[in-house]
Amino acid sequence: MQQDITIQLKPNEAFSNEIILLHIADIIGKPVKSITGFYPMKKSIDARSRQQIWVNLTVKVFIDEPFVERQLDSIRFLELKKSAKEVIIVGAGPAGIFAALKLIELGIKPIIIERGKDVRARRRDLAMLNKEGVVNPESNYCFGEGGAGTYSDGKLYTRSNKRGNINRILNLFVQFGAEEKILLEAHPHIGTNKLPHIITAMREQIIACGGEVLFDKKVVDFIVQNEIIKGVITQEGDKHFAEAVILATGHSARDIFELLHRKNILIEAKPFALGVRIEHPQSIIDAAQYHIPASLNGTPDRGEFLPPASYSLVEQVQEKGVFSFCMCPGGIIAPAATNPNELVVNGWSPSKRNNPFANSGMVVTVEVADALKSLNYLGNSTNSNPLILLEFQKMIEAKAFAAGGGKLVAPAQRVVDFCTNKQSTTLPDCSYLPGINSVQMKEVLPQFIQSRLQQGIQAFGKRMKGYYTNEAIVVATESRTSSPIRIPRDHETLQHPQIKNLYPCAEGAGYAGGIVSAAMDGEKVAEAIFQKINSALD
Repeated sequence: MQQDITIQLKPNEAFSNEIILLHIADIIGKPVKSITGFYPMKKSIDARSRQQIWVNLTVKVFIDEPFVERQLDSIRFLELKKSAKEVIIVGAGPAGIFAALKLIELGIKPIIIERGKDVRARRRDLAMLNKEGVVNPESNYCFGEGGAGTYSDGKLYTRSNKRGNINRILNLFVQFGAEEKILLEAHPHIGTNKLPHIITAMREQIIACGGEVLFDKKVVDFIVQNEIIKGVITQEGDKHFAEAVILATGHSARDIFELLHRKNILIEAKPFALGVRIEHPQSIIDAAQYHIPASLNGTPDRGEFLPPASYSLVEQVQEKGVFSFCMCPGGIIAPAATNPNELVVNGWSPSKRNNPFANSGMVVTVEVADALKSLNYLGNSTNSNPLILLEFQKMIEAKAFAAGGGKLVAPAQRVVDFCTNKQSTTLPDCSYLPGINSVQMKEVLPQFIQSRLQQGIQAFGKRMKGYYTNEAIVVATESRTSSPIRIPRDHETLQHPQIKNLYPCAEGAGYAGGIVSAAMDGEKVAEAIFQKINSALD
């Protein structure tokens, strides 16, 4: 007999198979010897009680029958026929890669055209970013194989159940080298140090099946005839033709947005969020979330059985949302600019999440009316300009760069100083490698963002003990939370409503947010293309 059982365990007990067996035996009312084996299915931490932290563990138990190890779903990718139809995918992020794998499953040849470099070559450009403050506009934390998520965290958590099969995406990650634990964790995370190897394995599979992956190839124009896209043109002047084009360029491909606008291909301004990265010592977050008293040396110790604590915070302030974004326990703040003379910060964590800091985006919703007010001095920004929020984003990033003093040094301020409008005379240690400079955030952030952040952070301090402290700092600017543009598409066919065979996809088009939801959208678009090609053949 097989049975799914949920057990509530103390953190140390969750690491002992002997104790787990005793709990199982107690629940099913049978002796331990009748249990031939078990494997975990789901695992989460419940830290709501101040008296005891619990680990909720769901296991599949085999009783009085032979134990069978977990059977992982595995997809067999076959070599494509030479006569296979071809589809161009612009962008090698998660949407592009998973779209390519799905197309291969469906017998269609993907041609991925990526402006940046492969994951290995990207590392040199990231080193220049961190050490020298030098931005390569084509190869950085946002552009290159694997997209933004490859070197900026590797979180696999999404609430997007309606967008596709989450378990299928997670299983594919495991098939290409991720640890099986991502299948059972409530908030799965691969880690920036491990994700590149997985992305490489996916690319090798695409090529082995007959697909193509082209690096250092920037798409600069579309080949459109009679409102049907036929292909793309790269910076070298090369023309690539295909049955369809998937636009999976990510939220920072401003040149693609501008190209669409120049060619009078419909795009729309989309609200996004902008603010700062807030960084605390990880011990403060652990103490608040796990209700840990200070130890003899004054530093709370969560012990060896609990992971670094995370948080998710949201508050309505003056009719706008203020919320945490992409929280990175045991993480690092990284420079994520894609152009010189602009400053963007993001966060990431290694797989062990063993750095001494915890950081998170802390952002405010920005809408067209906000941008119009802030950009009014330009005199040429109107409500009909779909690039208005992109222009606002650029303006804040340029201000942040100038305030930092150059070389991607970031403006920073202690949290209480920020909330009380005081200059920080000193700054604490920070994980941001290019360095930080004490700046009043009012030099960077518009008043409508600054005032809401101030009120929001103080409100969060009332919920989380120790959160509102001068041991923490805010670092500007967190501005690439999502795309400030939406590229419209038909709800049924997923094609652009104006240009046939053009498929806007995932985060850059405004239809995803994060690795898993982008991967699911990539698969969804691939299936739509397959259906269209098949219907044309019938």
